[in-house]
Amino acid sequence: MAPAAAPAPGAGARLASVTVDAADPPALARWWARALDWHPGYADDQEVDVDPPEGEAGVPLVFVPVREPKRGPNRVHLDLDTSSPADQRQTVEFLLDSGARRADVGQGQVPWVVLADPEGNEFCVLDPRPEYEGCGRVAAIVVQALRPQELAQFWAPLAGWRQARWGPSVAALRDGRRGPYLEFVRTTTPHSVKNRWHLDVRPTSPPPGQDRVVREARAAGARPVDVGQHPRVSWVVLADPEGNEFCVLSGRGG
Repeated sequence: MAPAAAPAPGAGARLASVTVDAADPPALARWWARALDWHPGYADDQEVDVDPPEGEAGVPLVFVPVREPKRGPNRVHLDLDTSSPADQRQTVEFLLDSGARRADVGQGQVPWVVLADPEGNEFCVLDPRPEYEGCGRVAAIVVQALRPQELAQFWAPLAGWRQARWGPSVAALRDGRRGPYLEFVRTTTPHSVKNRWHLDVRPTSPPPGQDRVVREARAAGARPVDVGQHPRVSWVVLADPEGNEFCVLSGRGG
């Protein structure tokens, strides 16, 4: 078992954003900005960003237009933090009033509440937990994994985050002691369709930093994947060892 505070080996990359496929990116971005109390960021015809408040560590959300409908539960989702049972109840009521709906993903009787946003993307409103104090509104970015520890070890150098919690069912990374966790949670269901939510990483070193990140990711088990991207886009689309698509962005912001 790996030590809980082991450093992430350097691949010269950092977790840059979570990208969300959306039928209506502006509308869904507005909904999530209100849900998280975050603020609008960059926007054009191809993306609409939602950023955490200034001074709050977090990973921006990037909403992009996709025609294909959602199929099945998402493998990547957000867990929202709450400070008390009353805060959890009030948060759920606020989100339901805002257009969310309750969702059943087979969770059974659990202390957290599973909801879906207006386009059907599942997320959780957690019961209050001490380990998430100081995370901000987003407690964790959750990735379902057949082998959580192995997938977390693959992602540590790409995210530039360190091991925070380590177990057979949940392996978590974190950027120091601030912001959300990146959690890999055990599932028995393999990846089967393109993920509607995916992670983006950005090189931290100058050109050819992107080439280096892609090369090292492929050496660790990633593979190129075609999701319909234009051949001249500035990012590179790969899939991790369990098939989860992700993008290695260029070092210049796109």
